[in-house]
Amino acid sequence: MSRELTLRDALKEAMSEEMRRDETVFLMGEEVAEYNGAYKVSKGMLDEFGPRRVIDTPIAELGFAGIGVGAAMNGLRPIVEFMTWNFAILAFDQIVNNAAKTLSQSAGQFNCPIVFRGPSGSAGQLAQQHSQMFESWMANVPGLKVISCVDPADSKGLLKSAIRDNDPVCFMESELLYGMKGEVPDGEYLVPIGKAVVRRPGTDVTIVSYNKMIEIAKDAAIELEKDGISAEVIDLRTIRPLDFQTIVESVKKTNRLVIVDECWPFAGISSEITYEIQKYAFDYLDAPITRVNSADTSLPYAPTFIDEYLPTATKVIKAVKEVMYIRA
Repeated sequence: MSRELTLRDALKEAMSEEMRRDETVFLMGEEVAEYNGAYKVSKGMLDEFGPRRVIDTPIAELGFAGIGVGAAMNGLRPIVEFMTWNFAILAFDQIVNNAAKTLSQSAGQFNCPIVFRGPSGSAGQLAQQHSQMFESWMANVPGLKVISCVDPADSKGLLKSAIRDNDPVCFMESELLYGMKGEVPDGEYLVPIGKAVVRRPGTDVTIVSYNKMIEIAKDAAIELEKDGISAEVIDLRTIRPLDFQTIVESVKKTNRLVIVDECWPFAGISSEITYEIQKYAFDYLDAPITRVNSADTSLPYAPTFIDEYLPTATKVIKAVKEVMYIRA
């Protein structure tokens, strides 16, 4: 059995269930308690768990991220919410230099079971300093696991897995899709970290994406079907560790690959996937791998520029037809 839940409610269920199951789990961040969360993800949690386990913090990301890391090293399992990953830049010293390195620096004596979560990427007219994707930044750091998804069922199952994981996990969401609804299974379930999923089977071309760009990829696949093109859509869900095998098996079938990635193109996730696929599936490719990224510039404020900056279904369709050598 299942129910229809929004993404925000699925995330809240994941945190609440884990806090009921394990008293060492707690939530901290800006406005998570009295205000019920900046995006209402933690609505009602203060009433259930009280101020010792749902904690409003000062506007000091470096400070409360450090408190979370210290708590994790001493037997607790913190969930640290950043109002946006753009603000988490201030906390990168704790995430990169402490959380990610704790296990290595202690020669395996200390784990750091902590989840850093919040929205990543563009969210309308928020301009350059509030619209950045940090998945590729975090995935570059050994010791961190990086999850980026928007499907409510997967988000719930992956967040529960992240909270139980003994390594630090960066959990990326989407501010624009907190209200998106989906079927979420009843009862206890976990989604494994590091496993992609095929959202739409196809035979002619593989489209790989994640986070809110997976919706763009699916929209493109629906339009392509009208032209007789069967596109297989793969949702990465986890960025590190990345499930290359699912992509390879798809490319062996379709012989073409388009990657849709909101990150900037230089040294990003799409670059890494391109390298791995040419290494492990080169003989199966009938066309060069094509990427649809955000523009290699800071995101402007004007809506017309935003449309030009971000990947769109139209841009994905154009890329697919290019790899299939179909003239528009």
